[in-house]
Amino acid sequence: MDMVDKGDGEEKLESVRPMELDPEFRDTVDHKTIGLRPTCFDDYPGQHRVKENLRIYVKAALIRQDSLDHVLLHGPPGLGKTTLARILAQELEVPFVQTSGPSIERQGDLAGILAGIENRGILFIDEIHRLPRIVEEVLYSAMEDFSVDILIGQGPTARTVSMPINSFTLVGATTRVASLSRPLIGRFGIQERLEFYDEESLAKILLRSSAVWGMELDELGARELGRRSRGTPRIANRLLRRSRDFAIFEGTKTISADVITRALSCLDIDKKGLDHMDRKILTTIRDRYSGGPVGIDTLAATLGEEKMTIEEVYEPFLVHHGFLIRGPRGRELSQLGFNHLTQVG
Repeated sequence: MDMVDKGDGEEKLESVRPMELDPEFRDTVDHKTIGLRPTCFDDYPGQHRVKENLRIYVKAALIRQDSLDHVLLHGPPGLGKTTLARILAQELEVPFVQTSGPSIERQGDLAGILAGIENRGILFIDEIHRLPRIVEEVLYSAMEDFSVDILIGQGPTARTVSMPINSFTLVGATTRVASLSRPLIGRFGIQERLEFYDEESLAKILLRSSAVWGMELDELGARELGRRSRGTPRIANRLLRRSRDFAIFEGTKTISADVITRALSCLDIDKKGLDHMDRKILTTIRDRYSGGPVGIDTLAATLGEEKMTIEEVYEPFLVHHGFLIRGPRGRELSQLGFNHLTQVG
């Protein structure tokens, strides 16, 4: 099957081999660019505590006719931090400006962005923990006093001028809240942690995504895929796209549990949602280090993988679901981890 990427997530079906799609099925597939992100709280499944808290803060800000307090969203990647930031702007009916920590290299870059924000607008900085410290200092006066300090001139004649800016809301997203400085964390009046999603919430997300794509996903299939998506909507939608490919290839209109099982088997994802690298981490600790504990640096060297990748991509899920124990002496395989490796062989 040949798929041609036309940009912005748009895919055009060139041809299907060995089975051609029947015309009736081909007409049901919508390849137009349609956003999968929910645009309001009511369409956002899961994260009930965070969602309800933010709903209250938004309502209060609208009643006060003032900008929302600054918001810090943290948690593992793929849980919807960017989506929540966009929903905040939509619910407040204010402009939304998006950037990321690594893309802001100089103080002047951030000062220019802040100067251009409209009144009560939202500035969303993804990966805010990667913002250079010298740039971060510009945020202090901007967040507290809605002003930016600008250095004019050089040498002995240099002076600092305070430039007022519009009232705004900074929404920061990070997967590593411990990497943020204490002065910056303290300036966020609203701090919310996003947790892994349950199976029911992921099933709702998957059913919505399949409807957007114009394909039918049965409930058993949605629950099976939700159960094996590591509690993460981004992974769930990625696996749904791959299951969609299998359904298209087989010429079926429904992404069923059987189609999903075959697709995930080819992707080497087991019943618990663990992929090849997850199992390799657990197997290495069991076989090379007698179940642990083993230090993260030693483990990374043995696996030939970067330490940060293990810590940010694989460990959160393995620790959260009890396959791995992370302690002061290193990483250790839990009894659940031993049992799972025995089951999968």
